[in-house]
Amino acid sequence: MADKNLESTVLKRLRDGRTGIMEQVRRRVVGQDSVIDQVLIAMFAGGHCLITGVPGLAKTLLIRSLGELLDLSYKRIQFTPDLMPADITGMEMLEEDRTTGRRMFQFVKGPIFANIVLADEINRTPPKTQAALLEAMQEYQVTAAGDLHLLERPFFVLATQNPIELEGTYPLPEAQLDRFMFNIVIDYLSAEDELKVALETTANDQATLATVLSGEDILDFQREVRHVFVPNNVARYAVDLVRSSRPKNPGAPEFIRNWVSWGAGLRATQCLLLGGKVRAVFHGRFNVSIEDIRALAHPVLRHRVLTNFYAESEKVTVEDIIDRLLVEVEEPKSGLS
Repeated sequence: MADKNLESTVLKRLRDGRTGIMEQVRRRVVGQDSVIDQVLIAMFAGGHCLITGVPGLAKTLLIRSLGELLDLSYKRIQFTPDLMPADITGMEMLEEDRTTGRRMFQFVKGPIFANIVLADEINRTPPKTQAALLEAMQEYQVTAAGDLHLLERPFFVLATQNPIELEGTYPLPEAQLDRFMFNIVIDYLSAEDELKVALETTANDQATLATVLSGEDILDFQREVRHVFVPNNVARYAVDLVRSSRPKNPGAPEFIRNWVSWGAGLRATQCLLLGGKVRAVFHGRFNVSIEDIRALAHPVLRHRVLTNFYAESEKVTVEDIIDRLLVEVEEPKSGLS
């Protein structure tokens, strides 16, 4: 059973931090509360986010605003077809010591060496350059000229991609997609919110943001949130949901075998449970519920379930498949071992 003092501390500090961030971001970003919430869940869980949406929906503004209101270093990388891996990670440069005249190689750090890294339009650069992020995202380090360079924690990669412009883009490899905890989709605003944005962005004033949390606060949250209790039936539901997405699994529904070429792996289950812990605390609980798992199913699974030709020919989307999984996968009863 969870320690009561720890429970009250986590609930208060984490919920207050989330409330403060939401209040500050809303001063610039209108009508995207669910998107902001998902980004914060990933951040407090220690995960990375891929944010998908058409141009003009404040993807870059949201991430830049987070960089301002958190006491963290922030770097933006604009991904282009001619971007090289060394442009991200850094490179060895030959430098001369002016006092001794001796020449030596010195490692010059790239923009990946920041707490928050905005990988803007990540699908516009070739796979070789995209892969430069893999080691950093998974191991929190960069290897250059045989030497390891550790990244400062906390470290988040928040990547954006445009889903409608296919010319000149390179789809992210599955191995890299799996490194993102969430794939968050930003949709169009309501008419009222769009009017508010149009008026605010064409006025003279620009909202300034106050610092809410430090890097040490976030690291504390990441450590403490792992103490949140996961009941056995909730963990079993997360496992069943992920395993049911695999067409070769004997218990997979027929529609999965018909429409899916590749299902989600173990990392999806881990993301559901860890994200569920953060979401539970956001909602004032110190135990994960099945509702937490269901609420995070779409951002966790949408980039890990790959549809086949038959799904495309029948105009079945990944979102449709996840919706059906949430209907057909039964919830285990409480206490089931």
